[in-house]
Amino acid sequence: MPRHSPISTLLGLLFLAFSPLLWADDPLLDSPTPTATQPGERQVRGVLRAQNQAVLSSELPGRIIEMPFSDGQDFNKGDVLVRFDCSAYQAQLNAAQAATRATREELNHKKQLAALNSVGRFEVALAEARQAQAQAETQVYQVQVKRCSVVAPFNGRVVLRRAQPHESVASGTPLLDVVDNGTLEIYLLVPSSWLSRLQPGQTFDFTPDETGKPLKATVKRLGARIDEGSQTLLLIGNLSDDAKGLLAGMSGTAQFQVAE
Repeated sequence: MPRHSPISTLLGLLFLAFSPLLWADDPLLDSPTPTATQPGERQVRGVLRAQNQAVLSSELPGRIIEMPFSDGQDFNKGDVLVRFDCSAYQAQLNAAQAATRATREELNHKKQLAALNSVGRFEVALAEARQAQAQAETQVYQVQVKRCSVVAPFNGRVVLRRAQPHESVASGTPLLDVVDNGTLEIYLLVPSSWLSRLQPGQTFDFTPDETGKPLKATVKRLGARIDEGSQTLLLIGNLSDDAKGLLAGMSGTAQFQVAE
């Protein structure tokens, strides 16, 4: 029989001892090997993820003058989450609006003169073009003024403030991480061999580790491809409407009734 050196034997033992820790970071990585509890019942690990979550960024450079919501605070859709100093943009908008009024009056005057055959059609066309240009500039400045406020896109909660009031930021700077814990879904990795026995609408139980309370859930949709390495398939589930007090990032165990 082949003889193994003491060093190779020691390395083998260390690998066996520490290999479970290599996959302990992501709850979904525990899923590929389902656990059998009762005949026909299988368990896989999963994690809660929010459908509505975003990193809100600045659309223009400027100085922050207001951020009314701090980490962990709730907000409603339409609330102003960040407000910038908009005095320069507002002044440009006022000037553009004044220019629009001036070109409107000029155009009206040219039309009156044209009706009296005092000016030609060319003069009227130039006045119309100047008015259109002034209106376009006004629209540009209106967009810039609107971007001076970052408005909540959905009901949710602030996860992290990446900037603070009185700071000057560049365009595209991340400002807030936000999440809507009312739109949670369950992400699971199930064995690909279950594919023929799972379908949307099928029910299963999900128990978050943090609460220990079993929740009713249904299969919402299945992934578009099977991972060829682990032979697993993504499954996304819906929680029941009465599921309360849950947060994105919670992990737990899902129990399925899967026929042999």
